[in-house]
Amino acid sequence: MRSDILACMVLGAALLAGAGAWAQQAPPSALDAIPDKMPFSEPYGAPISAQRAQSLIQAAAAEAAKRGWAMNIAVVDSGANLDAFLRMDGAQLASISIAQHKARTAAKFRRPTKAFEKAVQESDYKYILTLDDIIASRGGIPLIEDGKIIGAVGCSGGTGSQDEAVCGAAAAMIK
Repeated sequence: MRSDILACMVLGAALLAGAGAWAQQAPPSALDAIPDKMPFSEPYGAPISAQRAQSLIQAAAAEAAKRGWAMNIAVVDSGANLDAFLRMDGAQLASISIAQHKARTAAKFRRPTKAFEKAVQESDYKYILTLDDIIASRGGIPLIEDGKIIGAVGCSGGTGSQDEAVCGAAAAMIK
């Protein structure tokens, strides 16, 4: 009799525990949401000219120099091909390829690289890191003129927020 009561108690506890787990299902993932419109769908336009790319490099370098930051600055065209580059005196060597990568990513994916940083850091979307040519670090900004992407600028050498501020000075010349 005592074993029957014990068995009933164990069975009841198991049923209660199972019911609680069933009732506490996780909410649906944001990854399952289907947007009405395609995000980041600006069309690609004619490529930025070399002369204009050089003027953006100079604007970014002026901003960096004003703040005392040594930066690597890259501008790519709408096809993500390197159009202009500057390594400021004292800028770290490792940041040469990073600046170019940020610019290429911003052009190819039609969005600031900060979007990838936020996806990984804030939303925990680790799958982003499996995509080809991604860099999940701010400091790459697409250049949009008349609703079309004409290129992108990428900066590296400081913190992500410093890189982004220098890129912003260049991108502001387009808008």
